Amino acid sequence: MSTTWKTYEEVAQYLLNQFAVHFKLGRVEGKQIVPGESGTEWEIDAKGVNSDGDGFLIVECRRYTKSRLNQESMTALAFRIQDTGAQGGIVVSPLELQSVAKKVAAHSNVQHVTLDPKSTTSDYMMKFI
Repeated sequence: MSTTWKTYEEVAQYLLNQFAVHFKLGRVEGKQIVPGESGTEWEIDAKGVNSDGDGFLIVECRRYTKSRLNQESMTALAFRIQDTGAQGGIVVSPLELQSVAKKVAAHSNVQHVTLDPKSTTSDYMMKFI
């Protein structure tokens, strides 16, 4: 079983933590469970915590190399943001978002980070802001 998606998540979390100040964050923590107002629990790939420790962003990683993230994917993230009380999110993927997904992301305070699918903590290509 391939674990390239797991490695991608770990590298994304590591790099986002290294560049946390650029996202106005104090730190980026790894995978965890976050409770929702709906009574459900959400497993998130990483959690960006504000510098003052009050508030957070959900980080989702999607190592899709053949298709760009679509409206449905962004809407699902938007609901998790709303349900958990997060202030927004960061979505990490190798490809640009589809045009409608960009609209949903902007409306939901989601930043997109492009990260090469073969990235490591020492050898990476990342684009943001």
